Amino acid sequence: MSVDTKKQVIKHNILLMLSALICGCSTITDKNFNSTLWIQTSSEYKANSIQIFNNAMEKLEVSISDKNWTAAIEQDNDYSLLPEAIVMDIDQTVLDNSRYQGELIIQGADFTNETWDNWISLRDASGVPGALSFIKQAKSRNVEIIFISNRECRSRKDNPSVCPQEMDTIENLKKLGITEIKPENILLKNEMTGWDSEKKSRRKYIAEKYRIIMLFGDDLGDFIPDVKKNISYQRRSALVSEYSDNWGRKWFIFSNPVYGSWLRVLDDPKMQYIRGY
Repeated sequence: MSVDTKKQVIKHNILLMLSALICGCSTITDKNFNSTLWIQTSSEYKANSIQIFNNAMEKLEVSISDKNWTAAIEQDNDYSLLPEAIVMDIDQTVLDNSRYQGELIIQGADFTNETWDNWISLRDASGVPGALSFIKQAKSRNVEIIFISNRECRSRKDNPSVCPQEMDTIENLKKLGITEIKPENILLKNEMTGWDSEKKSRRKYIAEKYRIIMLFGDDLGDFIPDVKKNISYQRRSALVSEYSDNWGRKWFIFSNPVYGSWLRVLDDPKMQYIRGY
């Protein structure tokens, strides 16, 4: 038996043990079990993702032809003559990292920067359904695709590169058929001074060069600045309503019940936010 086969057998046995434990208990203790299971197995997740990209496809022509059209709040310059670009988040927008979350569940582990970076280095995330077709269509219309991600530039012991995560991301996208990606179109966290987890500075940077016609992401911070901390969930909800005309026209958001700023802005204990009848 090969080493890879042995690993698969061990993982399969762990999964069987996990299933047995779940069946024998009245509650599932891992908070991300159902959320990850939904992403990995539900047809509804697949349909929802394809629906988002199909909807965006229908808006593509009008967003290109209307020179007064912009999707970025940060676009306050004279942008009518700038070339068009679409700005996309990467994780849970173009790349599906649910296998990383699944591994944490199987191992009974929590997220760490080290295990997350190791997952990035594997270059093995699958694609979010519908992403490849949409990106190909947009590129065929000479629209630049810009990726703004909070994958963090950090050196590794076995890689002297300042930002090995950039090439890992490009190669992962290539494996899925998303090719001809310029390194300058991958804007990662801490790649430049001031590029922290708040993405508005990077959107501003892109808005100076391009007319941003669409935004894609799985977090409110992919669209609106200053919504990831020091804000109530009620205020975030009000902002969603304030920008209601953008959703499904210029802004396209994916459901992510596993993690995100939606969870971080809630105080502990989280149970206080649950409402019954």
